[in-house]
Amino acid sequence: MARRRAIAWTVGATALLVLVAGLLLFQPWLLFIDETVEEADEAGVVVSTATGGLADTAVPTQGASSGAPPASSAAPVRVELARGAFIDAEHGTSGTAVVYRRGDGTRYLRLEDLDTSNGPDLHVWITDQPSGGGCGGCLGSWDIYDDGDYVRLGELKGNQGSQNYEIPAGADLSGLTSVVIWCDQFNVAFGTADVSGMAA
Repeated sequence: MARRRAIAWTVGATALLVLVAGLLLFQPWLLFIDETVEEADEAGVVVSTATGGLADTAVPTQGASSGAPPASSAAPVRVELARGAFIDAEHGTSGTAVVYRRGDGTRYLRLEDLDTSNGPDLHVWITDQPSGGGCGGCLGSWDIYDDGDYVRLGELKGNQGSQNYEIPAGADLSGLTSVVIWCDQFNVAFGTADVSGMAA
């Protein structure tokens, strides 16, 4: 009888440890907790759109023509390099990704009206894999985004809202085609946006 009780305690303790470890690893409660981060866009006037997409090296100037209101001599200016709408991957995702180059040559990514699931260890990348894996975000495409070249822009600030992410000064964006909300812990994309072409 005592032996059975000891076995039952051992099995129960092991099951509890497995349950706790699973909860800590998967953090399922994050799926029910939204983190909204709203950052203002920069004040720079968009004076043109790029002709070469992410690889475009043109620096905006005050005299550029875009149909935008003329910038005052003191107003900062920027060029829109690329823009794309998010599509679903492992989780439903919507919003827009826009890449800008400032007048001083620095670049940043802006996520506008992002709405995706929360999760553990989420990051923002620009990768050379096609948005949706070439199949509209099908099951087999969720884990391809770390197979080639990518630039890490940092941890996702919030799973909802509009946010800005600096692109490292030395980052080569030529050949990169998509913005990805990437879960490092499970190596899957939550959502992707095609930024392969020029800004639309």
